[in-house]
Amino acid sequence: MADLLKNELLEDEEDTQKDKYLTFLLGNESYGIEIKYVTEIIGIQPFTVVPELPDYIRGIINLRGKIIPVMDVRLRFKKSFKDYNDRTCIVVIDVKDMNMGLIVDSVADVHSIPDTEIVAPPEIYRSGNRYIKGVGKVNNEVELLLDCEKLLNDDDAEQLSSL
Repeated sequence: MADLLKNELLEDEEDTQKDKYLTFLLGNESYGIEIKYVTEIIGIQPFTVVPELPDYIRGIINLRGKIIPVMDVRLRFKKSFKDYNDRTCIVVIDVKDMNMGLIVDSVADVHSIPDTEIVAPPEIYRSGNRYIKGVGKVNNEVELLLDCEKLLNDDDAEQLSSL
């Protein structure tokens, strides 16, 4: 009986997260990630630089006793660095059994984007940007939906998991 109740609760949780995306801004561009990956959103905080990591991995933070690497999404997407300010946030995600912080310019909203409103990225994105999973249509706007599992390549994930 307890297992049945637990399974129903998990299904309910999955249903409430289905088609939900946390949207954030990098400059004027709007991106979304599936809410199921997001564990929390925190303000920018000092991080410790770790030598010999890719430049887009800005360092590590201590979040309530847990060491978490932080990635500047701007730098990951080969955009220019922008000084952090009071709108800059760290979106903590759980992907591939690892917590990671994503530094973004600002968090926008949570949108429901049903599968029927998501299209494949244009060819120009497919060849040049493997991080884009789809393009979501929200009202008259477009959200570039990211594939959280591809933000880190296997080498980076292995290097960070040993921190």
